[in-house]
Amino acid sequence: MRGSARLGWVGALSAVLLASAAAHGQRTDLPVPELVAAALDNHPTVLAAAARLDAARAQADMLRAGPHEITVEGGYARRSIEMEGRFGEFDATISRPIRLPGKAALDRRAGGLIVDVARNRLADVRHAMALTLGRQWYDWLTATALARTDAEAVANLEQALAAVSRQIALRDAAALDGERARSALALARAQMAESRARAAAARAVLAASFPELPLPVDPPVLAEPAAFADGLPALRDRAVTESHAIAAARAEAGRHAVLADRARADRVADPSLGIRLFSERGGMEKGAGLVASIPIGGRHRAAAVDDAAAAARSVALELTATEREVEAAASAALSNARMLLDVWRDIAEAAAQAQAVADRTVRGRALGAIDLADQLYAERQAREARRAEITARGEALRAMLRLEVDAHMLWAAQAG
Repeated sequence: MRGSARLGWVGALSAVLLASAAAHGQRTDLPVPELVAAALDNHPTVLAAAARLDAARAQADMLRAGPHEITVEGGYARRSIEMEGRFGEFDATISRPIRLPGKAALDRRAGGLIVDVARNRLADVRHAMALTLGRQWYDWLTATALARTDAEAVANLEQALAAVSRQIALRDAAALDGERARSALALARAQMAESRARAAAARAVLAASFPELPLPVDPPVLAEPAAFADGLPALRDRAVTESHAIAAARAEAGRHAVLADRARADRVADPSLGIRLFSERGGMEKGAGLVASIPIGGRHRAAAVDDAAAAARSVALELTATEREVEAAASAALSNARMLLDVWRDIAEAAAQAQAVADRTVRGRALGAIDLADQLYAERQAREARRAEITARGEALRAMLRLEVDAHMLWAAQAG
């Protein structure tokens, strides 16, 4: 009882939110953005990327602070001098390496770029999950729409069978008509059972993938794709300019360029400066002084410069490849959306014509001009055309949703 009550509450909440979306001019065949944002932000994949962003911030703090730390060294010894006795002696040195001018600035730049890379990769992961949610959402809406159509067909065939049965009882129709009607009804019921199972499976996948997204008991009706067909080329262009994949690759290329500069700066090693205190001959000799040291770089540092420069060139070329991949994907998405929209329009027109033929056969049978076999055939053709139109509509809406998500016009993360 508690489970059914909770399901009813969730359905009521979702219905209210969908109604609110309609009141504010939002698309009524999609969940409201606030619910989507919560579902995406709490997805484990997105949370993992957010944790990597926290790690990147910690790495940036480490680079700002630098790797150098204060070193304390000391020693104590007992010296024995003939004719003079035994003496305690000690020495202590406190030193710290100092980053040469320019190196700290390069480290800060590298740290900032590490954060930029992680931030854009987080946004890209969230974007990928938004595409997954949209695909699964339209899988559910399409499967449910097919199930509704099949249920309507079953209801119509049940009425037709009842009417034929009355005619047979009155000897106004042949027994063969009853067999035809029962056969058509059995096939329709089988198709309805299959479509309902597919709808239930699509809902289960969506609920398991995004448990934070409350699903209404009955999903909204698929929208008209033509209503969102304007401005598709502009969406394609925004998908390229707003791409987080390109932004992450650009930040990574910048980071490696900074690392190459840092490696060149490291050809001159950082010196260490410190203070030395000592006491000898039991305190008869005491002193303090400055100490300094600097490593003398060799072939290792030269090879490190070559390594960093080669890595920077490699990542710069990867940026170019990423830009081309994103542009190609955006162009393909635009072409696919246009094609699916044209397909839907053609199928929708064919479905309307098939339904008109079916309606005429029903009227013709009522007048006695058409037999039952012709009516059942026309209705089956209309039903299959309706199913094809629903499938094409879902595909077109899914393709246009991808362009909207890629362009950050829908379900985009808030800046911050």
